[in-house]
Amino acid sequence: MAVVNRIADFAPQMAEWRQHLHTIPELGRACHKTAAFVAERLREFGVDEIHEGFAETGIVAIINGQGAGPTIGLRADMDGLPITEATGLPYASTHAGRMHACGHDGHTTMLLGAAKYLCETRNFAGRVALIFQPDEEATGGAEAMVQEGIMDTFDIGEVYGIHNVPGFDEGTFHARSGPLLAAADTFHIHLTGRGGHGAQPQDTVDPVVCAASITQALQTIVSRNIEAGQQLVISVTQIHTGTVDNVIPETAYLNGTVRTFTPEMRDLAERRMNEIVAGQAASFGLSAKVDYVRGYPPTVNHARGVELAARAARDVSGDAAVDVDSPANMGAEDFAYMLEARPGAYFFMGIGEGAGLHHPEYNFNDAAAPVGASFFARLVETAQPVKGA
Repeated sequence: MAVVNRIADFAPQMAEWRQHLHTIPELGRACHKTAAFVAERLREFGVDEIHEGFAETGIVAIINGQGAGPTIGLRADMDGLPITEATGLPYASTHAGRMHACGHDGHTTMLLGAAKYLCETRNFAGRVALIFQPDEEATGGAEAMVQEGIMDTFDIGEVYGIHNVPGFDEGTFHARSGPLLAAADTFHIHLTGRGGHGAQPQDTVDPVVCAASITQALQTIVSRNIEAGQQLVISVTQIHTGTVDNVIPETAYLNGTVRTFTPEMRDLAERRMNEIVAGQAASFGLSAKVDYVRGYPPTVNHARGVELAARAARDVSGDAAVDVDSPANMGAEDFAYMLEARPGAYFFMGIGEGAGLHHPEYNFNDAAAPVGASFFARLVETAQPVKGA
């Protein structure tokens, strides 16, 4: 792998940054310690501007290149997850019940590494906007930062992000033009019947039987309402009802997620869910309410952005390590909001074998950080070359 030499020089320092960040995972928008650490490093590097407080703790930092040109945005997410760490590492989380189980400590480190290099070399035209974003895992810090005007305020013309993937070969890159990740919606179904004694079900209106029937019937949306080649996932992930073995409860609650790639499929899933729940509830003689909450939209890559980023990735890892025809993934990512606001691309980067994302034994591979930092750096130099260079 052709990791940038200068970035390879300070790779041990990057490992120190990452392992420190791993000890202080923070949730949602309350990434105060993380943001303070990031801002301190950026000042040491000599970035030209630091703007803080977006989505509470988000940062946008500007590095000026050589001469006039556009502004390219590079984004890293900073937040952790409410998971108790089980790695046993000497730099394990010091925040009880929280850990960096998705590698955002690695993403932040990769962007810091690119920032240090770009501040030293400035071998690009225009500007770079470094976007350090909180709250990817919860309520959408990317959407908040876009709504707070970062794209217009900093005249960002295009934007790029990256996510690590355990189990993919270290230093490989994976993406596709068009939809890469799905929209993620949530549903809450509330059933109300009439409770009673378990020995006299004829005197009750049983929500348990209805809940079971709805769970099965919702799967017919996938199997009977869409073509086989289309992609839709509906998962009932919670059913809560009852308190004791001899009492038929009065209420039941179902919760789950819907994953889609197109607005049309999203609309169909919501419409059919409401129809099925209403029909099932009526057939069992009870009442029902559906709360369907639309979450992150699909993450849709732009063709030019994929082409530019792939060129940078090939410079770093070689042609064989870059796949721009990867299958779409039913996971979701709030970087989608940034790609709705500006063209660009989102890439996955392999970090080798290890526990999967959101697993209590997950740990980012520090050897992969210089690869990601080199990718960001080469992307800037590829997208915005200095005239005459």
